[in-house]
Amino acid sequence: MKKFFLFWSILILSNCSSIRVYSDFDNDIDFSNYKTFAYFRPEIDKVDISDLDKRRILRALDKEMNIKGLSKSETPDLLIGFTTKAKDKIYVTNYNNFSWGWGWGWGFNPWFWGSPGFNTVSTKTEGTLYVNIIDATTKQLVWQGKGRGGIDENTKNRDERISLFVKEIVENYPPVIN
Repeated sequence: MKKFFLFWSILILSNCSSIRVYSDFDNDIDFSNYKTFAYFRPEIDKVDISDLDKRRILRALDKEMNIKGLSKSETPDLLIGFTTKAKDKIYVTNYNNFSWGWGWGWGFNPWFWGSPGFNTVSTKTEGTLYVNIIDATTKQLVWQGKGRGGIDENTKNRDERISLFVKEIVENYPPVIN
């Protein structure tokens, strides 16, 4: 019983905290030439999230870009924007196989007592954050990162959760080209 409980606890915790990350980039770009950045406000202003969450994302991007050696500038090499998507997922759990009672075993048994079972339905919002990095001179998208995971309005420490999203997304910037 302890192993069963431990397995489900780990599974539930890992599903709540996991962020799936993907990135794509232009192979013809030499990313070592980029030293400065600014935010691409036209894209950011269109994002349909609260201003508080926008500021959280911008603070996290500032921190991560500085760690990577890029600094903010009025004449940037890169423009950074972001977009978001949210999708509700519906989960149905079927508990029809939990029967109890007494009887003769397999087959027809008129003396069997049992539970008919039940279903539970729950929803979870899965959010996707896209970080778009654009060459400021050519106005071409040169790198895009995407992070997908659970976050909702009831998340207790949104600053930490959003910071983790951004950190994991931009971890693959600049790309390693073999």
